[in-house]
Amino acid sequence: MTELLERFIRYVKVNTRSDAASQTVPTTPGQVDFARIIEKELVEIGLSDIHYNEKNGFLTAALPATTNEKIPTIGFIAHLDTADYNAENIQPNIFPNYDGQDVVLNEKLGIIMATEEFPNLKEYIGQTLITTDGTTLLGADDKAGIVEILDAVEYLLAHPEIPHGEVLLAFGPDEEIGRGADRFDAANFPAAFAYTIDSGRVGCFEYETFNAAQAVITIEGTSVHPGTAYGTMFNAIKLGEKIDAQLPQAEVPEKTRGHEGFYLLTKFVGSLDHAELTYIIRDHDKNLFQKRKQQLTDIVGELNKSFDKERIRIDFLDQYYNMKEIIEKDMTSVELAVKAMENLGIKPDIQPFRGGTDGSKISFMGIPTPNLFTGGENFHGQYEFITLESMELAAKTIIEIIKENTIKSKV
Repeated sequence: MTELLERFIRYVKVNTRSDAASQTVPTTPGQVDFARIIEKELVEIGLSDIHYNEKNGFLTAALPATTNEKIPTIGFIAHLDTADYNAENIQPNIFPNYDGQDVVLNEKLGIIMATEEFPNLKEYIGQTLITTDGTTLLGADDKAGIVEILDAVEYLLAHPEIPHGEVLLAFGPDEEIGRGADRFDAANFPAAFAYTIDSGRVGCFEYETFNAAQAVITIEGTSVHPGTAYGTMFNAIKLGEKIDAQLPQAEVPEKTRGHEGFYLLTKFVGSLDHAELTYIIRDHDKNLFQKRKQQLTDIVGELNKSFDKERIRIDFLDQYYNMKEIIEKDMTSVELAVKAMENLGIKPDIQPFRGGTDGSKISFMGIPTPNLFTGGENFHGQYEFITLESMELAAKTIIEIIKENTIKSKV
């Protein structure tokens, strides 16, 4: 556990925040630097087929099989980047034997993580709590996933008597901005199935995600002097407001949960003569997902009929799909993860994920890839935390999945 903690603290101090405005691959140099650090450690650990692909930013490696028996190859995947929150000069706090009280993140700045606001803290009494200093995120999403994979691999290398098939590893960029997996080289990652180690608290496991699309609505208005605007002015801003008002007002993120889908207006910029609205559209059900896109198309179409010319244009971009569509065809990856957690006394918490993962895209590349817990909580902000014990359980779950895969292959 000491080595796991040391590696985690060392990794989170590397700034790997991705940048949606950048067009490089990866989008930030910190991710390349970090991949090279891991690459060196993979060599020291003793893995094979280590390769950093400069074209897609993925670092891959293999743990060779310890048996000649035919056992399906498993992959484990984690991402290098951190979310759109301050990641410069990360200074983690470590609280051994956490006492369940409010956590002073930064005494100088008076930043406290209060148990009244975060009552889940009390579930970690007696554990080694790792937090931010209140000015940055922590980066457990997803550096915890990386160290957990490496910890599991090191354990298996130290115990060659444990029979297992080949295990493939991949550490990729730009997951937080939804780009990295677009370039994943599935053809050279011959896993029967894989897992992203990128979910939350212990037990969390997802194999169902949203179907996701972006819609950009462009409005052409007509700007004239207001004193002579009668019958001539077309206010692009007002037209944008009219479009949004015709959408179901209760079908927004703050009013939906579980399997309920939504529309989210993420950006609205405009003037009298031009406006642009950007929506994201989400639904777990593929038919409802298509209906949502059609509803927006119909609203735009009806409005255009009332104009002297087509003033509104809508463009869709499908971003990812519900990986359940692929995974439910062969539930082996799910069954192994559930059995592994149960073996360790962990209660599986399987919920529809209200978002997407790299596995959403990789699954549709032919590798079913559900999402397994890291053990962290409050991702993407100053109150992010994780415990050493949670990371250890994640590493043990990875090991147990590999063991169960061997057992299942003999049945």
